[in-house]
Amino acid sequence: MSRQMTVSFPGGRRVNAAWDSFEVATDQSEKNGGDGSAPEPFQLFLASLATCAGIYVLGFCQKRNIPHDGVRLHQTWDRDEKTKKLTTINISIEVPADFPEKYHSALERAASQCAVKKTFESPPEFHVETVVNS
Repeated sequence: MSRQMTVSFPGGRRVNAAWDSFEVATDQSEKNGGDGSAPEPFQLFLASLATCAGIYVLGFCQKRNIPHDGVRLHQTWDRDEKTKKLTTINISIEVPADFPEKYHSALERAASQCAVKKTFESPPEFHVETVVNS
């Protein structure tokens, strides 16, 4: 995967990010002046946390040949409405009754290995600049 994304503005309140052969579309909700045609960027951020934990849970099950039918993750969050910052993110791993109990805490540890979560816990430095095209 390349280490560069290009962001474009295809119209309205839509903002897309492209890298390698992928493009991710975002939009603002109607209440925020958009068409609601795609998730808002913050929603994609939240989805990246949940799906990242999910890939670790899936990998845990696949590595041990544990059926993952009926395994689901549920993510909830709390947000300070004044500052708009997240205060808590909760992920619950739902397993079927026949899921081996001896793996419950190991499954939680696997989900906690998520690279997005780890980046959030030790955030990188951000640098923003304006570059004039010649």
